[in-house]
Amino acid sequence: MKIVVVGICASGKSTLVEGLRGKGYEAYNMAQEHSCIPKLWAKKHPDKLIMLDAKLPTVQQRRSVSWTQERIDIQHARLADARKNADLYLLTDDLTITEVLTAVIRFIC
Repeated sequence: MKIVVVGICASGKSTLVEGLRGKGYEAYNMAQEHSCIPKLWAKKHPDKLIMLDAKLPTVQQRRSVSWTQERIDIQHARLADARKNADLYLLTDDLTITEVLTAVIRFIC
């Protein structure tokens, strides 16, 4: 099963993909939030599309950034098609790394 993970910066994509790969899943992080190609995520032909999200204060905690909400809004706009087509959407603000991984594995199994 091919799993593609998209989301805004610092939502946990790389960590989730690493965790999924560690469990033997074929998982990819697509940098859709940086692309103006609405269906970039589809180029991998995923069996499951997972979208992770986080609110601005969480992003600022996870990374030392001086972003405003405008930057998050731009990323959300670039991810609109992926969100519409996502098999699972997770807001990661109040979830640990383990909780995110567990939720995704439960969903795909």
